[in-house]
Amino acid sequence: MTNTSCSLVLKMLLMSALGLVAFDSVLAQMNHSSHMAGASATKPASCVGFGLECANAATPFLTGDGKLLLAWTANGVVSVAQSSDLGKTFSSEVKIAEHGKSLDTGADARPQILVNQQGNVFLAYSFFKDANWNAQINTARSVDGGKTFTAPESLVRDGSSQRFPSALIRPDGSVFISWIDKRLVAMAKQGGEKRLGGSIAYAFSGDGGKTFQTERIANDSSCECCRIGVSLDPKGQPVVAYRAIFPGGIRDHATQVIANAGAESVRRVADDDWKTDACPHQGPSIAISGTGKFHVAWYTQGSKRSGVFYANSSNQGLSYSKPVRIGSEGANVSRPYLLASGSQVWLVWKEFDGSYSAIYTKDSMDDGKTWSAPRLISRTAGYSDHPLLLSHHEDVMLSWLTRIDGYQLIKIGQKQ
Repeated sequence: MTNTSCSLVLKMLLMSALGLVAFDSVLAQMNHSSHMAGASATKPASCVGFGLECANAATPFLTGDGKLLLAWTANGVVSVAQSSDLGKTFSSEVKIAEHGKSLDTGADARPQILVNQQGNVFLAYSFFKDANWNAQINTARSVDGGKTFTAPESLVRDGSSQRFPSALIRPDGSVFISWIDKRLVAMAKQGGEKRLGGSIAYAFSGDGGKTFQTERIANDSSCECCRIGVSLDPKGQPVVAYRAIFPGGIRDHATQVIANAGAESVRRVADDDWKTDACPHQGPSIAISGTGKFHVAWYTQGSKRSGVFYANSSNQGLSYSKPVRIGSEGANVSRPYLLASGSQVWLVWKEFDGSYSAIYTKDSMDDGKTWSAPRLISRTAGYSDHPLLLSHHEDVMLSWLTRIDGYQLIKIGQKQ
């Protein structure tokens, strides 16, 4: 993707009737270099430490006994700290790695952290190896509950580029991780062929992330700069949601079930018809209810619909319901995130009014058939991370990192 194509995309967005695109959504149309340079304008330059107060992205994990582990990136450093009071106070941070400006801190990049039933911790993050945005995913582990970690090491041996890890723990205790992989792009380049995007790759670990089975490719043609959404179906199988590249350069969303035997068919979520070679930097979210229904939320600037939308599928992605807009049509909506339990579904998203970023939520008690009215949960001025959802016993919690108001863990609902 060239700077020229990026500029044209940005110009079209700014001149469109939907000119109220949020600032981070506008940045999302830029290429890698433009995005990284522009994103710094949203973060106060005065914060120079690597503590949570200077973090740009923070990912939580709540253990069964209520211990919160938080992994974050700040000024080139990856750190982890613990809280026994749901985020009110934290232990001293443990520095996992320091990569300086090469740490991947793009709009969709964040560290991944998991804790198994034995209290062992698995961590994954990515950093850039060169000036061409080729990255490496590193992993680290802790066998003492997060007090100390092993030295980070590469997830795979392939030397091309891997970014945007997304990980979860399956019911049997195994670790599943997926990422954007560019080995096929690198191979095509070596053969003199131009190939856009990347691929969806994945791997399993049966020993808490110490070793992984040989990685596989689920889809060889995907967007190269958008996070992957992942959830578990009732069988304990991972299901990934991501921005695929369909014939004609159309970048619309897809889901795939990752069975033990391998990745199943690619299922298109919606025909948005977004033809672009730009990098949206806005990946989707997926949650799967107890009935096995797939719930997906995503961002698009397609010719058939533009904005943030939600749809669901009752047949493992074979077909999806008609997309429904999230937020009002004129609102600056971004960063949707979903969580499901039984037949209940919760959805949060971010809205920007020019001065404040606000987090809204709504929920469904009948597996996505009907929804409550949107409710304002929190808002802040200045920089803020994406909203995330997690559950704590019967409570549903919003995890939100803000620069001015600090880290927040807020109860927004209750399972029934």
